[in-house]
Amino acid sequence: MNDRLKIAINTGGGDAPGLNAVIYAVTMAAERRGWEVYGIHTGYKGLLDTDLITRLTPEKVCGIVSLGGTILGTTNKGDPFNMPVKNAVGDVECRDVSGKILSNFKRLGLDVLIAVGGDGSLRLAHRFAQLGMPIIGVPKTIDNDLASTLVTFGFDTAVTTSTEAIDKLHSTASAHQRVMVVEVMGRYAGWIALNSGISGSADVILVPEIPFTMESVCEKIMDNELHGKDYGIVVVAEGAKALGGQMITKGAGEEGRQEVLLGGIGEWVAKEIHKRTGKDTRSLVLGHLQRGGSPTTFDRLIALRFGAAAVRFIAEGQRNVMVANQPPTMVPVPLAEAAEKMKSVPLDSDSILTARDLGISFGDE
Repeated sequence: MNDRLKIAINTGGGDAPGLNAVIYAVTMAAERRGWEVYGIHTGYKGLLDTDLITRLTPEKVCGIVSLGGTILGTTNKGDPFNMPVKNAVGDVECRDVSGKILSNFKRLGLDVLIAVGGDGSLRLAHRFAQLGMPIIGVPKTIDNDLASTLVTFGFDTAVTTSTEAIDKLHSTASAHQRVMVVEVMGRYAGWIALNSGISGSADVILVPEIPFTMESVCEKIMDNELHGKDYGIVVVAEGAKALGGQMITKGAGEEGRQEVLLGGIGEWVAKEIHKRTGKDTRSLVLGHLQRGGSPTTFDRLIALRFGAAAVRFIAEGQRNVMVANQPPTMVPVPLAEAAEKMKSVPLDSDSILTARDLGISFGDE
């Protein structure tokens, strides 16, 4: 192995609190081994326009662990294998630019790319690995829905932000005898809704794993009044859907974005509650608030562990694997498997059972 490796790192997909801690850990751990680290800006764009590459040093990353976002920038559109670009006449067409990215990677003498991202970014990383680019993946998603790892950084901060918002809604909901419907992130997995809903003493939690009926939701809201509670809190994941229904979306979204934009389920649930019960109802979408802000202590620590483990795996000769948190250690998981299976909320999990024992409704009974 080359005694002085040149390591690249990029961040892709949605941002998450803890990304900068990963960048810091990679830089510091590589520096201790006498390696060089280069930050690739805005996903893979830095390997198309090499002016968007920054040499990372301990001085450059000093003080970034507590910062939200990512100093390298990120993107959730612009798939390198199907990237929208303007042709000579100004029309947009999709092209495969992966060859140019791979060529620039080799021309710059880079040895390994540490790709930090969620399921979509890890699938892209696996495709580059198949083309011959050595990859170490680091899992990142606030949804905590990657099956290969027990936890991902950013999740704890998102749950904390959501719980704090729910806490604040109790007082205003009580003051006006209202039902407050809070929409949180969670496209296919309801981990954020479940954890923040239980912690925030919600009356109803709606998650993608459990189809709900409005009859059951409204029954719980009206049952509150029988127990002297004249307001209600409903937490709904953006991907939740009514029994026999579909996820509510805003359409295809921005040009180049691969997934449809979710959103609107909270407003729909609020309207249905008002229509069926007559109670004053409001909806609130937390949206990108869950991605922002300084990472919690837990997310800082787990992100630092992910970054340091990525460098250790490189030193051990590992390639084309993802760093997975499988307590008590970090372990390498083949990239081909890393994003293969989604981690949904088990219906018999202790958290689900706890919520039911506390009288929280999932709109299914």
